[in-house]
Formats: sequence, C-alpha cells, structure tokens
Amino acid sequence: MDKHFFGLTDTGKSRENNEDSFIAESLSDDKFILAAVIDGVGGYHGGEVAAAIAKEEISRQFSGRPADPISQMIKAFKSTNEVIVAKKQAEKDLSEMACVATLVLADIENNQFYYAHVGDTRLYLLRDGSLIKISKDHSFVGFLEDSGRLDEAAAMQHPKRNEINKAIGFSDQIETDESYIETGQSPFLPGDLLLLCSDGLTDMVNKQDIISLILQGDTLAKKAGNLIALANENGGRDNITVVLLQNNKKAQQVEPTRPSLAQQVPVSAAIEKNETTTPVDHTKSTRPTTPKRNYWFTALIILCLILLGTTVYLYLQTQGKVNHGSTLTSSPKKIVRNGQEQLLQDAFDHAVGDTLILSDSIFKSPVLISDTLRLRKDTLYVFANGIVLQADSGYKGAAINMLSQSKLLKLDSMQFTGFGTAIALSNQALLLKNITFTNCILPVKNSYNFPNQQLVNAEIPKLNPLKNITSKELDSKNGAQ
Repeated sequence: MDKHFFGLTDTGKSRENNEDSFIAESLSDDKFILAAVIDGVGGYHGGEVAAAIAKEEISRQFSGRPADPISQMIKAFKSTNEVIVAKKQAEKDLSEMACVATLVLADIENNQFYYAHVGDTRLYLLRDGSLIKISKDHSFVGFLEDSGRLDEAAAMQHPKRNEINKAIGFSDQIETDESYIETGQSPFLPGDLLLLCSDGLTDMVNKQDIISLILQGDTLAKKAGNLIALANENGGRDNITVVLLQNNKKAQQVEPTRPSLAQQVPVSAAIEKNETTTPVDHTKSTRPTTPKRNYWFTALIILCLILLGTTVYLYLQTQGKVNHGSTLTSSPKKIVRNGQEQLLQDAFDHAVGDTLILSDSIFKSPVLISDTLRLRKDTLYVFANGIVLQADSGYKGAAINMLSQSKLLKLDSMQFTGFGTAIALSNQALLLKNITFTNCILPVKNSYNFPNQQLVNAEIPKLNPLKNITSKELDSKNGAQ
C-alpha cells in the first residue's frame, strides 16, 4: 500500500477467529483515500459474515469519485443494513449477526475528511502531538466516558463496555432515524494523521500509550504493528484492527533561526542567574562606535569562537584514532535488536520536541540491551518512570551513547544494570536525576579532547552522590508530616 495509508488486523490472543475487517485504498488517482474499520458481532460465524458484507457494500458504493461524500456514506451504510437483514432472514444461523463500523473519506487535494460512524469502533485525529477522539461510542459505557462520568481507565475495565446501542443490521431504524448514523467533516491538514480502530485496541491500550506509539516509528506499517503488539501484550482479549491515514503533504512551518554559539553563551549564563539577557548583535559590537562596556564582552565571544573552532578541528583530525569506550566502532556483524530495545531506539529518534516521556506500560522492565542506544537529538529530556535497562548476556558495550550531534541529555528515573559502560559521551552535557547504577563498571564515561601542545585551563567537576536519606526524611522533604 501507499506510504500514507495502511491497515492491519489481528485475531488477538483470546479469539479463535477474526470478525474484524478493514478498508484502506486510494480513489481517483490518489486524490481521495477510503478507509474503514468494521467489527462484526453475532456469534462465531455471523460476525465474520456481517463484516465481509459491509466491506463489500462500502467498496461497491465508492467505486468512483463521490459527488456528495456524506450522502454516499449514509447510502453505503443503509445498503449494508439491507443486505445483512436479508441475509439474516434467509439463514437462521445468522439471525443475530450485525456489525459496527467507522468510515472515512479523505480529500487530500482539498485538505478535508468526511466520516460516518455506527457503534463502538473509533476515529481519532492526531494533530501537533494531540490525539482527539472524533467519533462517539454508541454504547452506555461510551456515553458515560464521553460525558465525563467515567474516566478512561474505569471505562476500559467496565463489565458492560462491549454492550452497544447501535449497529448495522440490528433493525430498520437506520432507515427512519436520521440521527442513527453519526456523520461529520473536518479539516485534514498537512501532517495530520487519522486513526481508525476497533475496540480490541482501545480496550487494551490507553490513550497516552496510543499517542506514544503513533509518534514512534518511521512508517505507518510500523506504527500499526506496534499498536497491535501492545494490545496483545496487554491481554489481546478481542480482535484488533488499526487503519492509519496521513495527509503527507508538507506542512507549512516557519523554521526557527538557531542562535549562534556566541549568542548561546551569554543567554545560558543569564538563565543560570535567573536574568534576562538580550543576544548581542556581532556586526555592531565590532564597530569603533561601540560603547566601551561591550569591549570585553565582544573579546570574550571572539576568544570562545577561536577556542571552539580549534577544538572542533582537532577533534575531527583525531576522531578516527580515539576510542571512547562506546560502540562508535561498527561491529562487523549486524546485531538484531529485540522488540522493546528497537521501540526504545525509535522513541529516542522520533521524540517530538525536546521531551520524551516513557510509559512503563509500553516498556516492560527490564529492557534487555544488546546494542548501544544512540542519541542523535540536539537536546532531549527523558522521563523514564523507573524503567530498567539491563545488559544482555555477553554484551560489553555502552547502554546509551551520545553522538556528536547531541549536545544535552537529561535522564530522570532510570536504572542501569550490568553494563561495562552505562552512558558514553564526549565533551557533552549530561544531567542525571534519580538514576541508579547497579553492577556497572563505569557508570558514565566522558572523553575530553584538548588541543595538542597548548595550554589548557579547565575545571572538571567532581560528582557527589546524594547521601542516604531515610524514607521518613524523604517524606518530610516532600511536605509530609
């Protein structure tokens, strides 16, 4: 399938057959994309039959470019209802069958999407890192959740969460009740992503974890696979179906101008002193008319630039000769990562912004590390929620290595176990909070590079671990009595 839409279905761990179905296809030379998730109900065989009928009828109704998408969707659902009802009347073994469905038609050319929905399959819109639920669940528990009477966790565990009020094939009410089919349209902007899914996903994976997995992985196929894998890992009590659809047109973004190193130095110093400093205009600072008070400041900036340039040049000259004790030297044998390890690397690579929150329901501790986790982002704050990284048997490399493009890493609430080197860096900034190193020969290795045969003035700080504090003392510090 094309890279900007993808569908995947899985039987799950508890069911013997798959009563889910889906549609993910392009129309009119890729100007429209048709997507649907269908969940059959009504017995071991009936659900599969109903889902197959719905898929066939919907695809037939959208064989060409629709003149009125919403009307065409309603017609497709009503046609499906007629066929299912007729089939139930003809075959008594299928008298209980029906299906629920969410249908989307995306107009990529005009940045719009249209949808129709009946039942408890769901439609979500991901925009700028926020996941918005578009459809409403046509069930008692869904009503309680949508109206705020139940939170997500309680709804996921409610004993009546799978009892639905509406379905295609239940009755002829769909023909007379205009509100029976939920419809709507909304902007579908460049960079937006739509998620259609069955309740086999949303009953097993909470919203925050869905967001985390959608933001990870470089392809829609990988994102969908990760979602289904987590649903199965959390129990897989039902069939699981996921369809992802992305407006892959380039979003119009204004790229921020990155300040030069000379500008960053005074700003950083001001932040340390809780002061506000205006970046210096270097073209003005070198003029003879510059006030005298800026002279030493300008000289300091020029000196910093000279030292930085010299350091970078010497580093590049000696880079191939210096061994930092990390996995910068490629192994002649390709190492295959395990699933959790690869998921963690994807999280590092595709973190949105400078903050990454790792969920302990996605990353099951301990995460076995068989190859170095490489950090490439300029700045990253990782909140790990107590996740344990443990060296795989025989692995001697570093757990995390900050590559040259990485400047600052902050780790919060993470444990390292059994590594020769836990974290490897070189002339980079590392902040640690609530970090535990267990049986690590070298918890942190920082390689400093200095110019050859030149005077060096430097101060390398000594790190002091926090003194042992009893639980009562900790409670007191946190305001407990």
